[in-house]
Amino acid sequence: MQLYLTAAPGDLPDAGRWGIRLAHVAYRIGPGSILLRQNLLLRTQGGLLTLSDADAPAVGRPEQLARQIWQECGLRGYSGVLADFEEPPAGDRAALLVRLRAILQANRRRLYVPEAYAPQVPGAVVVICTALSGGSFRQRLQEAAERWGADHVALDVQRLMMDFSLPSPTGEGVPLTAAQLAQLQEELQPSAFYSRDLCARYFTYTRAGESHFVAFDDADTMRTKIRTGAAMGFSAAFLTYPETKDLLRHILA
Repeated sequence: MQLYLTAAPGDLPDAGRWGIRLAHVAYRIGPGSILLRQNLLLRTQGGLLTLSDADAPAVGRPEQLARQIWQECGLRGYSGVLADFEEPPAGDRAALLVRLRAILQANRRRLYVPEAYAPQVPGAVVVICTALSGGSFRQRLQEAAERWGADHVALDVQRLMMDFSLPSPTGEGVPLTAAQLAQLQEELQPSAFYSRDLCARYFTYTRAGESHFVAFDDADTMRTKIRTGAAMGFSAAFLTYPETKDLLRHILA
């Protein structure tokens, strides 16, 4: 399994010292179906091109944009593209990914796509999130491997930090920052337990008569998730630098 650290240009000096391949969060879709690049030094080479669709206009010329992305990959020696698409799936984005996947495959490069686009872009590597609020983590990985093939699955190792009010019929909680989680733990001094199903730690507390369930990752649980994916033959795992920089030394130990 190849491990990547996703990092913006401003984080590269710090992120680069860990010796992990980088996924450069420096590209987005611009008006007129052009590729926009953010403050990336000319000497930056290797890793992956990370493409965002945040606040992007419709892609009217997918062939043109796909060619520009490929040219940037060739210029900087990128081994592939990570489509960091957070907007709801759309036909113009799917058309771009289909064309980009064909170009990359012809040049022995890989395209990593969100799970929502997997049915529309056959042959791409499907990126699945590891931060689960219910169900079984191992079963989730097994189902993904059976559906797409283990070598066509990658892990988005997001750092789970979530506070759920109980009961939680929707399974949706309130996201916590690392500072908020630390403050809550310092205030409550709770006993934390390990959930084998979620592959995460948790504790409970009661406030104003309402019960809460807090699920969170630490370095050990994130390392376990990566090792589980590697043992199953998954192709890659992604860690986000800003949210894991305080844990990286222990995750990589």
